[in-house]
Amino acid sequence: MSDRADAEAPGSARTNARRDIDEVHLRGASPATVRGALADGDPLPGTAGFAGAVDGRLVRDALGRQPVFTEADDHDTWSFDPAALSDPDPVPAGHARDSEGDERVWRLPDPDPATDERAAVRAVREAVRGAIDEVPTEGLAVAFSGGVDSAALAARLDAPLYVAGFPDSHDVDAARTAAAKLDRELRVVELTHGDIERAVPEVAAATGRTDAMAVSIALPLYLVAKRAAADGFDRLAVGQGADELFGGYAKVARAPEDERVAADTVRGARREVVGTLPDQLERDVLALRAAGVEPVAPLLSDRVVAAALDLPGELLVTARGERKWALRLAVREWVPDPVAFREKKAVQYGSLVSRELDRLARQAGFKRRMDDHVERYVDSLR
Repeated sequence: MSDRADAEAPGSARTNARRDIDEVHLRGASPATVRGALADGDPLPGTAGFAGAVDGRLVRDALGRQPVFTEADDHDTWSFDPAALSDPDPVPAGHARDSEGDERVWRLPDPDPATDERAAVRAVREAVRGAIDEVPTEGLAVAFSGGVDSAALAARLDAPLYVAGFPDSHDVDAARTAAAKLDRELRVVELTHGDIERAVPEVAAATGRTDAMAVSIALPLYLVAKRAAADGFDRLAVGQGADELFGGYAKVARAPEDERVAADTVRGARREVVGTLPDQLERDVLALRAAGVEPVAPLLSDRVVAAALDLPGELLVTARGERKWALRLAVREWVPDPVAFREKKAVQYGSLVSRELDRLARQAGFKRRMDDHVERYVDSLR
C-alpha cells in the first residue's frame, strides 16, 4: 500500500511512494495507543484524533479529527492529502480500511446524562483547561473571533490572535472588543473582494468542495491561516467542535420543533450534529493545511468530548434558550463574563464572507434565480 500524503520534497510521501502500510505512518497518536484502542474498542483513548496506517489497515478516529484517503478503486494506495490521489475516497470516521473494505471499529459513547450539574460543569472546566494547557505555544497562533470558543483558547495561550473579516463585519468588531477585555493584541486580516476571488479556487482545490456553505465557512479560516503562516507561524489553534459538542446550534436549541433535526430532545439533536463533525473537520483541516498551518483543536480532545457527552440537556441549552451553557459556566474562571456569555454569529456570516461571496457571484452574472448560483461562480473561478 502506498502513501502519497505530502508534497514532493525529500522524505515526503510522494518521494517515498509505494511504502508498505506495515511501515507505520500515523498522525495524532502512537501505534501502541491505536492498537490498544482497537483491542478494547475504546473510541476516546486520550488523543486529539488520529489517522493513518497500523498493522496492515488504515484507521480514522471516531470523530474523524484527522482525515485520510484511499483511491476509490484501490484501497492499497492512500494519502493524508486527497490532492495526491486521482479519485480520493475518505476513510469513514471510526473505521478501519484494508483491501477488503471498511470495518466499523469505534463508536462514540452514548452515556446517560449526568445528574449532578455542578460536578458536570466542573468536569468540563477541568477537561477544557487541561486540554488547552497542554498545547505547546512555539510556532502557534490563535484564530480568534471574539466568541466563547476562541476566547477560552486565547485567554490561556500565549500566542498572537488573528481574526479575518470585512471591515464592517461582526467578527472583527467582536474580536476587537474581546481582545481588549483579555488585554491581548489582535491582528486583523481585513478582507477584500480580491482576497476572496484569489482564495476561492485555492480553497475549492484543497477541500474538494464547491458548494456555497462549505466554501464560505472555509474561506475565513484559510485567509487567517495564510496570514499567520506568512507571519512565520506553522500551527493555528481553533475552537472547532464546541458548537457541536456543547449545543451551540439553533436547531439543537429548538429541538424537536426544528425540522432540521430528527431528534425529539436537545441531547438527541446534539448527537445528530456531532455526527456531522467528520465531514466538517475534513473540510477545515484540508483548508488550513493548504494555507500552510497545522490545526490544533483542544476543544476536540478526547477528554473534552467525554465531558461534553455526559452533559444533560439543560446544560447544553437552558430553559431560556441560552446555548453552550456548561461551556460558558466552565470557562468563566478565566474568560470575562461579557465574553464568556456573548452570543456570536457563525463564521461565514460574522465575517461577511457569505454575503460578499454571493455579491461577487451576482456581479459575475450568476443570479440568485439560478440554481446553486454561488457554486456555479466557484466552479467558474476554478
